[in-house]
Amino acid sequence: MNGILPLWKPRGMTSHDCVFKLRKLLRTKKVGHTGTLDPEVSGVLPICIGRATKIAEYITSAGKTYEGEVTLGSSTTTEDAWGEVVETKLVEKPIERTTVQEILNSLTGEITQTPPMYSAVKVNGKRLYEYARKGIEVERPSRKVHIHELELLDDWTTLEGEHPHFSFRVSCSKGTYVRTLAVEIGKRLGYPAHMSSLTRTKSASFTQADCFTLEQVGEYVQSERAEELLYPLESGLSHLPKMVISDTLAEKVKNGARLQEPEDWPKGSEVVMEHESRAIAIYQCHPDKPEVIKPVKVLFND
Repeated sequence: MNGILPLWKPRGMTSHDCVFKLRKLLRTKKVGHTGTLDPEVSGVLPICIGRATKIAEYITSAGKTYEGEVTLGSSTTTEDAWGEVVETKLVEKPIERTTVQEILNSLTGEITQTPPMYSAVKVNGKRLYEYARKGIEVERPSRKVHIHELELLDDWTTLEGEHPHFSFRVSCSKGTYVRTLAVEIGKRLGYPAHMSSLTRTKSASFTQADCFTLEQVGEYVQSERAEELLYPLESGLSHLPKMVISDTLAEKVKNGARLQEPEDWPKGSEVVMEHESRAIAIYQCHPDKPEVIKPVKVLFND
């Protein structure tokens, strides 16, 4: 089996739990996910099977879209609803929608985030959550991420109550912590806050409409239709530029040859070399040799 299985990950399971279950269902070891989703987060989790595991990093690095909820008035150790409350400040006056929208606008574009202590980022060889579980606070490296779009959902004009909440949709780059974004929104409103729910609705080109549940996967396997679950490897590379190549050039590409840079080569980008509608390799400009391109990864050499 070779291809991409867009899975709808349920709440209560880790991404690794899903991979483990799929290995058993599909009876294959070559299974990998494309970006961890926290156990309490549901949503689109593309799973790479067989040769498609070679391109998992490209799906992981593509943009993601989430729908979440911010709750104002309390912050937690984990920045979501499942951590211990560390600060409270009741919301005593109404908050206008226009005020929230202005803050969301100010957070659109390139922003700097500091990963939460309860995250998988490594510092000195250990995951941050390992330090957090021992009560050890360490300096965390900040990083730049890109918020492509950040918008309010639902139809409301004023937030009221001691712990008001509101829903939002965000399209963002790899490495964005949406719960940290929720905390920042609250901070700019003047209140402690946390992310009270989150669902990933899109990963690379895959949406909820494309996804299968674990139960559906089991049904397809039982009826010997497992191959129908898979999208072609190329669908995981659709966000990259592509170049259609001839039979002669395809043979060279399959063997990982360095080539003369074509005139219309997109600078600064990795490019999918496609032959007869099949992605056979990914190429980039040679770092040391001008006007030469070299393979990043050969996907098919048969």
